Amino acid sequence: MGFDRQILEASLKAERKSDYLPFSLHIFESVSSTNQILWDLLHQGAEAGSVVIATQQTAGRGQWGRQWISHTGGLYLSVAIAPKLEASASHQLTLASAWGIAAQLRQCGVSVGIKWPNDLVLEGRKLGGILTETKVSHGQIAQAVIGVGINWANPVPETGINLELWQAAQATKPISCLEMLTCTVLQGIESGMQCLSQEGISILLSRYLDLLTNIGDRVYINSHAGIVVGVTSQGNLQLRMATDNTDELIKPEISVEPGIISLGYSKSSV
Repeated sequence: MGFDRQILEASLKAERKSDYLPFSLHIFESVSSTNQILWDLLHQGAEAGSVVIATQQTAGRGQWGRQWISHTGGLYLSVAIAPKLEASASHQLTLASAWGIAAQLRQCGVSVGIKWPNDLVLEGRKLGGILTETKVSHGQIAQAVIGVGINWANPVPETGINLELWQAAQATKPISCLEMLTCTVLQGIESGMQCLSQEGISILLSRYLDLLTNIGDRVYINSHAGIVVGVTSQGNLQLRMATDNTDELIKPEISVEPGIISLGYSKSSV
């Protein structure tokens, strides 16, 4: 699948409302991992705003060290940023990217939501995911790479959905080509980072929650039932736990870190 740099550059020039990130594009047909290639470029002197794009990965990475299956025909990209954040706030980069990309796709007419903490969903199925990696120095994030995978025309599992097949069933085709999708995703990352930097985590989190599809989901922790009620500023899932005491007006709430609980795409459990 060919990727046309000129179309992408023209789209970015026409569509971008700001140049918060100075995008420098590095485009490949196939790479081991866009995140890894971008880290290599950063070690060689590349700067924030550098972008690696591919339509196939042979060794893609997901959350918690999982393999990310990256068949030909998808969109796989990574963006380098230099956020002014403490190391403990790295989750904010994922929240910002997820909100920004989902919001940008929705503006185009694709009804994307967010599944906590880092998945993009369409009609209840996984459209894409985000992997944030950071390098820390003296307790601060010195460099960060935001990796994004979006299903465009690649084969997907039963719990997934690709954008081309979804669009074939729509009256119109909101995203006309892979280059437009790439432009939209890059704009989304840029707008998310801009929101985080200029408006802060509270505003960003409220916007993230507006697009979160998990509110009201029932989950189980050690056989105890809880209802998803939100996400904390630390990026943890907020649950209101059920109790046997029917007289208790205020139910206890707990927060759960990413990786402790898996929401899945059906019944959720630890």
